[in-house]
Amino acid sequence: MKKTPLLNIALSQAVASLGHGDLVVIGDAGMPVPPGTPLVDLAVTPGVPDFLSVLRALLSEMQVESHLLAEESLVAQPPALAELEHLTTEGALGTRRLVSHAEMKTLCRQARVQIRTGECQPYTNLILVAGVAF
Repeated sequence: MKKTPLLNIALSQAVASLGHGDLVVIGDAGMPVPPGTPLVDLAVTPGVPDFLSVLRALLSEMQVESHLLAEESLVAQPPALAELEHLTTEGALGTRRLVSHAEMKTLCRQARVQIRTGECQPYTNLILVAGVAF
């Protein structure tokens, strides 16, 4: 049995497959998934699982170099934003790059994996850029 909090096989395999600079999208229930982008669909019902629970579990195994956040998130102020600010300050999310929501959706095409949560708050999406642990 694994020692880390991340129990989902597909997510754990996705993290194990990452190389430096690979993109991982954590999206709300409405974030479109481009054709051909691998999807781990965790959404069960609205709010389950929530965005932050999935992010925290992923961070237990993933080395993050930086992250991309939509500028619109700063305007819409979804509830998860306060925790994202805290994680950024702590260094858990590395440096931040702001992009438009449209650019974020375009970048999803390059993702190694996209994770769909049950989150139903607008603009609760994040792209993590994989780092290296050495």
